[in-house]
Amino acid sequence: MPILLDLFFTFAKIGMFTFGGGYAMISLIENTCVENKKWITHDEMMTLTVIAESTPGPIAINCATYVGYKKGKIPGAIASTLGMVLPSFIIIYLISRFLNHFLEITWVANAFKGIKIAVGILIVDAAVKMLKKMKKKPMQIAMVCLSAASMMIISLYKLNISSMVLMLAAAFIGIIVFVINNMMEGERAKK
Repeated sequence: MPILLDLFFTFAKIGMFTFGGGYAMISLIENTCVENKKWITHDEMMTLTVIAESTPGPIAINCATYVGYKKGKIPGAIASTLGMVLPSFIIIYLISRFLNHFLEITWVANAFKGIKIAVGILIVDAAVKMLKKMKKKPMQIAMVCLSAASMMIISLYKLNISSMVLMLAAAFIGIIVFVINNMMEGERAKK
């Protein structure tokens, strides 16, 4: 199959059968693009996830666009992005057009209760996979633990902190850690 069609249909399948937004899609994108299709590596997926989260736009669409660009330049990026977006757009359009009280239908409401649980599991699955692939250095482990503890405190106390502030704080801490590591390596090299 030509790569543009393959990109489109691959991401259309992910976009059509994934509920819960971008974080829930990360696990499926990784499974498809890294393990099955081998379009990108695990390291690229981890880097891509960080970049896609840090840039404007939905994380899943940013991931699809990157993979598409890597495999087919601008036409590939367009095919992947359209594949990711079109199924959701069509489904939402049809629901809004024909079913005014869609979520009031008992079986639909109950289905979405089950889907909420599955979405949580998909997000946890993506986080666990990323943690397993992370280099196990003391500073990185400390940063993961501090980040997790911070997020738990923010969630438990319902603090209203912008995700942009959190991303900037994480970037600042990452730069500080990088500088400290370079200084320590420089001292070791002198000895």
